[in-house]
Amino acid sequence: MKEQNQFTKEEFEKTAVHVSKVSILGNTLLSLLKLLAGIIAHSGAMVSDAVHSASDVFSSIIVIIGVKLAAKDSDEDHPYGHERIECVAAVLLAVVLCITGLFIGYNAIEILRSKEEGIIVIPGVLALVAAIVSILSKEAMYWYTRFYAKKLESGALMADAWHHRSDALSSVGSLIGIVGARMGFAWFDPLASLVICCFIVKAAYDIFMDAMNKMVDHACSLDLQKEILECAGKQEGVLGLDNLQTREFGNRIYVDLEVYADESLSLLESDKIAEAVHDAIEEGFPRVKHIIVVMKPQKCNSTKE
Repeated sequence: MKEQNQFTKEEFEKTAVHVSKVSILGNTLLSLLKLLAGIIAHSGAMVSDAVHSASDVFSSIIVIIGVKLAAKDSDEDHPYGHERIECVAAVLLAVVLCITGLFIGYNAIEILRSKEEGIIVIPGVLALVAAIVSILSKEAMYWYTRFYAKKLESGALMADAWHHRSDALSSVGSLIGIVGARMGFAWFDPLASLVICCFIVKAAYDIFMDAMNKMVDHACSLDLQKEILECAGKQEGVLGLDNLQTREFGNRIYVDLEVYADESLSLLESDKIAEAVHDAIEEGFPRVKHIIVVMKPQKCNSTKE
């Protein structure tokens, strides 16, 4: 079974940058719409929501920079490539996402305090419409970005997708607050925002940990390791396999594997088996960037491990 990610390095960069450009255009238009609606309808929550959407533009720019730098070829100073730069971009986005969530929570607490003091502003219908448009568009952007993030195995794009989701959740809070305020329940907005804050911070934590795992040579999933072993074991001349080691390097994978072959084979014949295993893994798993196959001698009458 092959991996989902069938993109070459060039296709990866082109697709990720295209998705980010779509996000930038969508967030720019949406933030302008929210800002105008917030000012006209006298909704402070909608103005804050507009600022949140504007921050997503910054996030998408970070993704583009990170992806382009990560796609650079190996050089004398970086013989293993630059893939980990994308992890750095994901970490930066996780921090931005966390700060955004905490800001929403702090703002909710401040609104609760102001309402206790009797300062209540009833927003207009335009703010209600803008909140609905924001929820639908940001949720669509979340699923669009998430689809390609999973297809590309891109932590930076996944972080950007969750930034879209955080904006959609923020708009849900605004919508609840606007509806509640117009019905006489002004505390709905800040209460919903506090709950949303927790979801956003949790998403930021997950993104941060995923990026850190890829930066510290975290092993691939057990399922993927099993698939690699199955692929190698099908090659002609392979009598057994041992000591599979994998590590994630950004969105790429490094593989070390010991292969047992008939001890009576010549060096040239053993090398051909190693080459067949190498090529099969490289073809079947596009994320694999580098493979080391170590040949081990085994008696011909031994059963396959």
